Amino acid sequence: MPLSLTTLSLVASPVTLQEGLKILERDGYCCQYCGLDGRASFENALVMSVDFVVPRARKGKKDPRNLVACCRPCNAIKGTRVYANLEEAKAFVLKNREALRKTWGSKTARPMTKSLAASPSAA
Repeated sequence: MPLSLTTLSLVASPVTLQEGLKILERDGYCCQYCGLDGRASFENALVMSVDFVVPRARKGKKDPRNLVACCRPCNAIKGTRVYANLEEAKAFVLKNREALRKTWGSKTARPMTKSLAASPSAA
């Protein structure tokens, strides 16, 4: 059981392992927001989860129609906002992922020339 950070007590998981696996199988282990393929690599598989399209914090139900396979970055970007449907949520997530990517690229990313020059295989 997960730990609630607000009460420091154990809380029931919103989706059981079996329910989560059914949703992941149904959606082909692909993030329904960005399309990340959870079967492409072990690293991709590690970031896959199940998301409530209408969040539980906003009275979203644990119904298969309200659950989708999702990567954790998209889940974090989506947050607890309420959307009219999955397509609206997807548009919001993709728009914000692109904005975050541009910000990251301008402030954090290493220039390609430096990382290639430092690589032993570049010689």
